[in-house]
Amino acid sequence: MSVFVYQTFVIKQDKFKEGIENLKELKKFRNENYDHKVEVLTPVSGNDHSYALLSTYEGLAEMELQNRKMFEDEEYIKLIGPFFLENIAEGSMNTQIFRSLKEGKSE
Repeated sequence: MSVFVYQTFVIKQDKFKEGIENLKELKKFRNENYDHKVEVLTPVSGNDHSYALLSTYEGLAEMELQNRKMFEDEEYIKLIGPFFLENIAEGSMNTQIFRSLKEGKSE
């Protein structure tokens, strides 16, 4: 059963260019080096500087394994640290975890 991690945040207006470039690097790095898919979602309506990351995993155990691998990876830490500390408005990060509905007939 797939697990989806939906993280919303606000990019600081004075760090907008740097934030977008860092998001692109994060997406590319995670998609190339880990066993999950990451998408960057951009606003169509609502607050202009609100963005989201949507990560898709095979299941909860896979999410835990990939997260452990990421946070043990020095190269990933070098990408993620400045992004959250310098480009994201403090207190704006919100993380939600969803899973897909089981297919088939219910009894």
